[in-house]
Amino acid sequence: MLTEEHLHRYADVLIWGLKTARAKPFKKQDVILIRYEKPGIRLVEILYEKLLLQGYHPIPRLALSVEMEKCFYHHADSAQLTFIPPGDKELYERLNGNIYVNAPESITHLQAVDPKRIGKSAVARKILRDIMTGREEKGELGWTLCVYPTVELARHAQMSLEEYTAQIIRACYLDHPDPTEQWKGVYKKAMTIKKWLNSLDVQTFHIESERTDLMITPGKKRKWIGVTGHNIPSFELFISPDWRGTRGVYFSDQPSYRSGNYVKNIRLEFDKGKVIHVSAETGKEFIIKQLAMDTGANRVGEFSLTDKRFSKIDRFMASTLFDENFGGQNGNCHIAVGSSYSDTYDGNPAELTPKTKQQLGFNDSALHWDLVNTEPKQITAHLIDGRRVLIYQDGEFCYS
Repeated sequence: MLTEEHLHRYADVLIWGLKTARAKPFKKQDVILIRYEKPGIRLVEILYEKLLLQGYHPIPRLALSVEMEKCFYHHADSAQLTFIPPGDKELYERLNGNIYVNAPESITHLQAVDPKRIGKSAVARKILRDIMTGREEKGELGWTLCVYPTVELARHAQMSLEEYTAQIIRACYLDHPDPTEQWKGVYKKAMTIKKWLNSLDVQTFHIESERTDLMITPGKKRKWIGVTGHNIPSFELFISPDWRGTRGVYFSDQPSYRSGNYVKNIRLEFDKGKVIHVSAETGKEFIIKQLAMDTGANRVGEFSLTDKRFSKIDRFMASTLFDENFGGQNGNCHIAVGSSYSDTYDGNPAELTPKTKQQLGFNDSALHWDLVNTEPKQITAHLIDGRRVLIYQDGEFCYS
């Protein structure tokens, strides 16, 4: 288990991530929401105290229990599924920070629920996410999240709780006396690579592996971002492309759990920016329903690469936060179907309007689902001037 020393270090890293993720500095009296599941309570208690002593207003909010969540999605009528509690909108309009401590007691309890019911609720609550996105674009909000080790996560990752906890400790540098200094070092190295990537005038990116042959169009006014403090841990560098230029085949060999459902070996075929064919070893019907959640769910909202030299994660963790940052032997790339990130706009995100986002090809959806490929691969940038530059191979960015 995580010791008290580990937990204090974890809390310090989360606060570093929160402050790093926000464009404007935090100030006293800022409002910070802490969402969590019950097993993570001790980490939340430590976070609460640290934030309070720094002069902020921390607001802890416990998630629904497994039984309450099952009850909700099985029995709620249409009005209840789309209900936004009084005060939620007002709270989100005041938020300056948002921390999520993910500590699930079950990741499969919604397996028997019709995905359309979950999707309907997600679409209704998208208004709250849109409020946060708007505040983040103005530099008024920062957010971060982490995973707390639980028996459930360890079991689905086929590890003991001790092994699972050890992965978290290594990945988040909690075995160092001052892990924030380690993260500052990763941040600095990532800045150098992002600067190089953003210096390239790219027409398309070509992703090639044994079972992937995909073209991604970055689009106009884009920039690579990553290691911004948003996720702990996070080693990925990513961009939200112009969804309209996606074509070819993408294969996700890494399993994924979503809304209680397990999927494995997903193959998506894209044409003119949309998924036109789906196959999977496990979970095909669930995937199809997810991609039909709304008009943007079958489009790409993110393209990401992780350098194995940064990430110490070398096991499947049954948690998207860790799995999308997998290092291992080959690093990883992943795409996310669904919503895009406006902070990959190469300009002031606060200036973006819904119409401008649409014109630039930033995708909009209630879905954001990361699908990870860990195969050996190479990524080639096809530049506007006709040159081709290899940017990623054998799990590493081709920059030294």
